[in-house]
Amino acid sequence: MPQPPAPSHTRFLLTPTPWACAALLLCSTAALAQEATSRIARVTVYPGVAAVERVAKVAAGARSLTIACLPASLDAQSLQIQADSGVRVGEFRVLTEDRDVAAACASPLDGRIRELEDQIATLKAEAGGLQLVEQYLKSVATGPSADEATPVRTPAPAQIGATADVLRKTGQDAKARSHQLLRRQEALELSLKPLLAERDRVASQRTRVVSVTVNLAAEREGELRLNYQVRGPGWQPSYRAMLDSAKASVQIERLALVAQNSGEDWSNVQLLLSTGQPQRATQGRPPQSWTLDVAPPPQLAIPSAAMAPMAMPAPAAPAPRAMERRQAEEMPSFDVSTTDKGFATEFAVPQRISVPSNGQRITLALGTHQAPARLLVRTAPGVEEAAYLVADLAPPPGVWPAGSVGLYRDGTYVGTGRLDFSALPAATPGEEPRTSLSFGRDELVLVRAEPAQQKTGSTGLTGSRTERQTRRSYQIENRHKTAIDLQVLHAAPVSRNEKIEVESHYTPAPAEQAWNSTPGTIAWRQNLAAGASASFAAEHWVRYPKDIQLLERP
Repeated sequence: MPQPPAPSHTRFLLTPTPWACAALLLCSTAALAQEATSRIARVTVYPGVAAVERVAKVAAGARSLTIACLPASLDAQSLQIQADSGVRVGEFRVLTEDRDVAAACASPLDGRIRELEDQIATLKAEAGGLQLVEQYLKSVATGPSADEATPVRTPAPAQIGATADVLRKTGQDAKARSHQLLRRQEALELSLKPLLAERDRVASQRTRVVSVTVNLAAEREGELRLNYQVRGPGWQPSYRAMLDSAKASVQIERLALVAQNSGEDWSNVQLLLSTGQPQRATQGRPPQSWTLDVAPPPQLAIPSAAMAPMAMPAPAAPAPRAMERRQAEEMPSFDVSTTDKGFATEFAVPQRISVPSNGQRITLALGTHQAPARLLVRTAPGVEEAAYLVADLAPPPGVWPAGSVGLYRDGTYVGTGRLDFSALPAATPGEEPRTSLSFGRDELVLVRAEPAQQKTGSTGLTGSRTERQTRRSYQIENRHKTAIDLQVLHAAPVSRNEKIEVESHYTPAPAEQAWNSTPGTIAWRQNLAAGASASFAAEHWVRYPKDIQLLERP
């Protein structure tokens, strides 16, 4: 009795020994080889690379298994193979070949495309038949032409009305049918167009494919898991920061923009996002030796261009950071569980996700974090006569990659900024470092900068030095109904040469003279009551010899 055919997703091949009988049914020893389709079960996405886990069914008694049509971006060195108990895994082979050569890698869209093309051809044939009917009816209605030899019998006067009704109804039905066929053809062509585009996209991304053949011994049915890395996928962090000024708190919503062009679609997979970066260097560069030697005397002889041909400089090896930037440029950014793993944070999306391999960006919500904030109004009158509402935040636990942030103040969108907890300014002794988010202008705080007053004269016993005096003053008014925490920033001159002397006086005394670890940035800080005003002034004396030219960068 003939054996039933195997399922469509698995093909079994019986390989006889060379000296066995001519018919397969007479073989006593056979090795069972399996070429099976597989599915992507889980994907862990890092910036610029993804770790893919594929699962394939292994039949009992199988001696080998081939997983074909894998993307050419597969990193063979990262390949790992595991199997259930009862399935022993031996050596494996990796083969890369052109997609046109691999018959098993034909696009699954080909069948649907051929079906639509056949339907369109049928409609065109029927439309062509209706055109013949219309031409015949026209010849009956108008009579034969001069070059036609066969005469058309003219109906009797009593039959003219009935004949006209038949011609009218038949012609009307033919026209209506032609219109319906045209509409159906347009609908089919509209459905065919995206299928053709998708097939071309897959074919262009998979000009070369990879197949992995694993030798195994399956005592019973089980699953084989293939883990590998592919280049191209990545995710970018994005955030939304919503400030509640009444409660002095900020809710930060984590978002992720996921995109991939690895050459294989991720359909209904378990998706994990990780802040780890496996493509970065695993060790830092050691410092080079610092040597001192006497420079040789300069050589005055200049070789002639005719005598010494110009040598092409050797291309310099790109620096590691430049390579990282280049890889980042070549890269195509729920109730999510978050796991902090010491050196990285991992996000597991609960539902299964589909990410096509066309660079399309998919946005995922990764949860929210509620953080208390210290609100202050910051202004730099010497730069701009405006004040901005700022929230100081402590860094949350875990790894938070830098990214763009949409800013909302009391439910109103105010603009975009950048959230970067890794670039925290130096904190004052006894306080933890904090980062600042600016939530737009505060129109109820009026800022006015008086014109700068400047005097220049001579000093010293012989008048050999130049002295320049500069005075800046600012007025701040609080029109809020409540008090505000005010911070006023001012740039003071900083000497870079011992010949230049700088002396400064401030009214009132500033809270910091190197705000944000920046020398020369003065910060006044005070609580300004509702309806109150405050004045701030700074005087600077700059003295330097008259015989030097002052290089000033305000």
